[in-house]
Amino acid sequence: MSGDIPVLAYYHGGDGWSLDRAVDSIARRVEADTGARPDRWRVTGAETNAAAIGERVATAPMFGGGTVAIVVDPAPLLRAKVEREALHAAIGVVAPGNALVFVEQGDAGNKRTAALKNLQAAISKAGGEAREFKTPRASDLPGWITARATERGMKIEPTAARELARRIGGFVTEGDVDRQRQGAMAILELDKLALYRPFDPVTEEDVRALVPEVVPDSTWALLDAVAERRASIAGPSLDRLLETTPEPVITAQLHRRLRELLIAADLRSQHARPADIVKAIGGHPFRAQKLSEQAEAWSVAELGDAIEGVQELDAMVKGAPGSFATERQRRLAFALWVEERVALRGARAGARR
Repeated sequence: MSGDIPVLAYYHGGDGWSLDRAVDSIARRVEADTGARPDRWRVTGAETNAAAIGERVATAPMFGGGTVAIVVDPAPLLRAKVEREALHAAIGVVAPGNALVFVEQGDAGNKRTAALKNLQAAISKAGGEAREFKTPRASDLPGWITARATERGMKIEPTAARELARRIGGFVTEGDVDRQRQGAMAILELDKLALYRPFDPVTEEDVRALVPEVVPDSTWALLDAVAERRASIAGPSLDRLLETTPEPVITAQLHRRLRELLIAADLRSQHARPADIVKAIGGHPFRAQKLSEQAEAWSVAELGDAIEGVQELDAMVKGAPGSFATERQRRLAFALWVEERVALRGARAGARR
């Protein structure tokens, strides 16, 4: 690309690290074109307007570097027809030596608005680059980490990449992890591990020694695993959660989730309408629907048995008369509760497989 051609780009997705790297690449391209480092003007769509954007990029640099205008989350600029037309017009006035980059953050998928898609199409039509950077899924994150390590000249064992993914929250499916910055967290830890192992492959033991659990195993992930009767997930998750969360908090949360499931299961057995389940449980209809679906894995009697087991655990944790136990005994009791009260049995287990 030569310095007499303006640079345009539209990047979207939930992989914040890759989005930032793509923007950095644009700045380097402009610097290579002009021979001078450009100024970066970064602004959100809610903080600017089409006129201000045009003013930044319409004048070609005479001396020194140009300007890279980075507009993050442009949706507010597209609410009205006149605003959309003005923004599309600004694309056409980007002068050689400058760059205009739109960054749409988040994995919206098919939920992206027509206005955003049209803006992306306008960038492509004008000769710009349009790319999506999706947040790596749990199954893909270890491979993503391995690829980033290879780019840095590092060697990392597969088990080490998987452990690093787990420690930054890669396998947590609930909303208590910032996936937008997950890649950046992984890169920071890789850089630290590279200093520790400059020549030898990074091992799982290295990751365990150096990388803290920035996002400990989610309580919500545990509760969902219990609700879905996935003992193979619930057991290890509970064991790790006990390292960071007070036992009474865990028993209280388990009791609440199981009680909600019992309500949903009881109403389902009475052929209640979905609206009745929402009303009885409260909260968002989506959550009530999810509880109703999870309750399918249980009978009312099984839920009653599981709740009774949690009450016994709670008494043990709180040192009720006749239920004293050491920490090791309590850990064993929690594990036995998962195996005896949560794990699927018989025909139900075969159906789940």
